Amino acid sequence: MISTLERKLIRDMGGMKGQVLMVSLVMACGMAMMIVTQSIILSLESTRDGYYQQFRMPDVFGSVRSAPLSLRHRLGSIPGVATVELRVVEEALLDMEGVHEPVKAHLVSLPDDGRQNLNQVFLRRGRLPLLSAQREAVVSEAFATAHGLRIGDRLTAILNGHRDHLEICGIGLSPEFVFEAAPGQTLPDNRHYGVFWMRYQSLAVAFDLDGAFNNVCMDLAPGTDAEGVIGEVDRVLALFGAPGAYALKDHPSSKRLGDELRIVGALALAYPAVFLCVAAFMVNSVISRLVRLQREQIAQMKALGYTSGQVGRHYLNYALVIVVLGCTVGVFAGWRLGEVMLRVYAHLFHFPELPFVMDRVALVMGVVVSVLAAVLGVAGAVWQAVKLSPAEAMRPEPPTDFKPSLLERLGVTRGMSLVVRMALRNIERRPWQAGFTVVGLALATGLLVLPGALADSVDELLTYQWNDHFRQSVIVSFRDPASRGTRHDLEHLPGVGLVEPVRGFLARVSSGHHTRRLYILGFAQGSKLINPRDMEGRPIVLPTEGVVVSQKLGEVLGVKIGDRVQVRALEGRCETRELAVRGFMSDFYGMAVYMDIDAVRLHLRESETMTSAFLRVDENRWDDFMSEVKKQPKIEFASAKKDQLAAFRASTGQSIGMLREVFLWLAVIVAFGVVYNSARIALSERGRDLATLRVVGLTKREIAGVLLGELTLLVVVALPVGLIFGSGLAMYVLKMVSNETVRLPQVVHPSTYAHAVLVVLGAAGASFTMVSLMLNKLDLVGVLKARD
Repeated sequence: MISTLERKLIRDMGGMKGQVLMVSLVMACGMAMMIVTQSIILSLESTRDGYYQQFRMPDVFGSVRSAPLSLRHRLGSIPGVATVELRVVEEALLDMEGVHEPVKAHLVSLPDDGRQNLNQVFLRRGRLPLLSAQREAVVSEAFATAHGLRIGDRLTAILNGHRDHLEICGIGLSPEFVFEAAPGQTLPDNRHYGVFWMRYQSLAVAFDLDGAFNNVCMDLAPGTDAEGVIGEVDRVLALFGAPGAYALKDHPSSKRLGDELRIVGALALAYPAVFLCVAAFMVNSVISRLVRLQREQIAQMKALGYTSGQVGRHYLNYALVIVVLGCTVGVFAGWRLGEVMLRVYAHLFHFPELPFVMDRVALVMGVVVSVLAAVLGVAGAVWQAVKLSPAEAMRPEPPTDFKPSLLERLGVTRGMSLVVRMALRNIERRPWQAGFTVVGLALATGLLVLPGALADSVDELLTYQWNDHFRQSVIVSFRDPASRGTRHDLEHLPGVGLVEPVRGFLARVSSGHHTRRLYILGFAQGSKLINPRDMEGRPIVLPTEGVVVSQKLGEVLGVKIGDRVQVRALEGRCETRELAVRGFMSDFYGMAVYMDIDAVRLHLRESETMTSAFLRVDENRWDDFMSEVKKQPKIEFASAKKDQLAAFRASTGQSIGMLREVFLWLAVIVAFGVVYNSARIALSERGRDLATLRVVGLTKREIAGVLLGELTLLVVVALPVGLIFGSGLAMYVLKMVSNETVRLPQVVHPSTYAHAVLVVLGAAGASFTMVSLMLNKLDLVGVLKARD
């Protein structure tokens, strides 16, 4: 049985359905964003943890140049080690039909006895290689999809300098390669890099490692300190040229996934909070206006015996109806949107399956926060209804003080039109309402700045990192350090205009308790293809001694210019030296350390060697160049800059682009909702005044100017406030999403501010048009009837 107050509630809601819809949509946006972000985090984390556990992701990884298999027992006897798996891991080149550039194959051995204790392969199709089949291999699903490979396909491969073939027997995945990128690369490129699993005997014989291993992974007993085990592993393998072991948290794939989770986590807090704040302001405006218009009805309800508590709950129910509508729409939208966004992550992170898992805790928190936002927003209006006595409520609301406004008394409005003066008077007489409208519009404007700032930041990253910082066309890498004569060979390849040798080496860089394992790059002073700059954009002159490091690495290590860091080479003699930090460079992808190439060679006790070279190649001779590169036995891999750009756009750029589109549309909803809600409230509250002006002779255009002029002034005031807020919000979010893998430049272009302003003005124009149509339908006789 529906009570009288419930019927009144339904009737009133129907009468202001437009405003209820707008407030509910804004609240739904906040709810949806909370569900999307938190559910994506839960989906990725739960899928990762289950995948790691089921397919035995190791806790410790290490590599060595070559060591005998007899070390298995010694490594397994290290306290805390539960399982040891010794492997051969090598690189090969593939000659793929239809691909001009060399394609790199990362080859990983599987135990010959068929027991995969760690890093188990999940087979999507096919089977594991047979022990008797020398060249059978399982290929990673991402690479197979990129090239359309099927079971039984044969690929031409160069194994240890010998031309051979690989036959596809299966397509699979491994927890070790959730994020599948080439060693030393921070971007996936599935057309030019893929993982292949072969039997140990086949791979070891091909690379002259029969009876030996060059890679180890370990599973630890629960509660074991990984760092202690790593120290023991390094000690055991030190005599065999080991570059050093590392823990799961430092594994490139695991680390990249962790960075992405931190990016989503940063957005999970800021964005929903802003939406719910806007919704609270809108609920306050709607219910406050309703209470003012229903003074007589409040008096009648109390006169008929309804208690103040019943009346208060009645008006509180208006807010709760909005919460129910907003949460219902928000949950459905968050569920659907989360599934769409998770499909984007499925292209970036490779799991057997990546189901969308609704975060029920986030759902409950979203409902609770939405209720709190609505209750706080409506508390003042409900208290206003509760404290009204029947006798006072039966009288009309006291008339507004119609004395000249402060601006008029100061003479500021002299020469202004009547419409403008009336708008200023009304704003001054209702400062709280005007303030709420300005705050809501400012928040909506700020929300529009953030999506544009994300796009500006990505564009700046691409422009600086790939066009200004690195100016090469391609980087060629060698399997082993090459001699000075190799540079001469590269200079005579088709289309090559400039060759700059680079000597890089893997190192552990430390300062105090802070340590990072990374690749140090040594190149010649005055390089034309590598152009590091400091934080002010000034070119950095590479010092003859010491290092230049990324600003981010300096923050991680806690060092400043002049401080000394310990650099331990993880190849050759693995010597450690103290080097001074000579400068900080601005870069946005990964963390880098630069040294003079001669200083690197001195550190490694080598002559004129190089591990890679930066080349500038004529685009018109690109195909000829790549064709010759495939024939060079010394070249292990060639990485084209244009392919790196494409990989970025397909991975990080795609996920950021998806977030940008979602944020943009949600911000448009907020902007329209705030302006429309303010316009409707102004129309309902001032209907009598506007009708009076109409009766005394003002035209429809003039009374529209009175109403909309006030809102226009509020929009003009809100826009600069919103742009400042949006800039601060964008800087906060860009700072929060920055990590050791990718750092988005904190930049907002003027076009982004202009776009935000135009969208708000467009939303205001659409709202004004709708309200103007309502003005044409004003019932002059009905609206002028006495209220008492």
